[in-house]
Amino acid sequence: MTIAVCLKWALSGSGDERFGELSYADQAALEFALLTGAHFAQPVRAVTAGPPEAEKILREALAVGVNEVCRVEVDADIPSAQVAQSLLEVVQDCLLIWCGDYSSDRGSGSVPAFLAAELNLSQALGLISVDIPTSTSAPLQARRRLDAGRREVLEVHGPAVMSVEGSAARLRRAPLRATMAATNAVIATRSAPNNLPQFNKIDTPPTVVPFRPRPRVVVAPQGDSALDRVRQVTDTATAKAHGETVELAPDLAAERIVSALRLWNYLDS
Repeated sequence: MTIAVCLKWALSGSGDERFGELSYADQAALEFALLTGAHFAQPVRAVTAGPPEAEKILREALAVGVNEVCRVEVDADIPSAQVAQSLLEVVQDCLLIWCGDYSSDRGSGSVPAFLAAELNLSQALGLISVDIPTSTSAPLQARRRLDAGRREVLEVHGPAVMSVEGSAARLRRAPLRATMAATNAVIATRSAPNNLPQFNKIDTPPTVVPFRPRPRVVVAPQGDSALDRVRQVTDTATAKAHGETVELAPDLAAERIVSALRLWNYLDS
């Protein structure tokens, strides 16, 4: 069975479509696809969904050793669910499907989850390391990041969808001869299925601004000298209270919270 790697073509910072690039996470996914392809003695297929400019990253995949490439013709800005739907037919027969967990543009990391759901496959997402055993009958050992610095160890038997972080592996360097050969290679192209899920587009997206805490209104400092006024502003002479524990009945606690929010200018008085 084939090993697949899904690569996301994303515009570079210049916005020029000729210079689309792979994220570090997709580079790590490509490296693991090559490693597991060699481990299981199976061909490696690189796929992407996008316009003709996306073939650039498929040629990069050919240069580092991928056996098959395929591009599905879709618009560059379609939602992740449609991306997964467009890739189903070209990855459904694969033993392992590798993906990056973070792209260079949206960075949602949701395409691997959509793929696993559509194909009804096991999923191991957000992996920080993958150990390939010496025996082809033994499962892959993978580790994923959890909250509070914890780690989860998984055994992956396959078929499965796996997404990796960019730090999990470093992509090998393509030799010059392979890079030149990939420049003129023929890229297989498929049309997107006609039954892609439809989503309502927002004509005017909401304005999103960075979080800024509300300004606090403080009393102007008083004093005859500049030093006295500076001391009042910095309040260096008094000890800072880092918290307060109050036990109240629910109705009194609610009143206390509301009064504090008004004092801090989060509610109108």
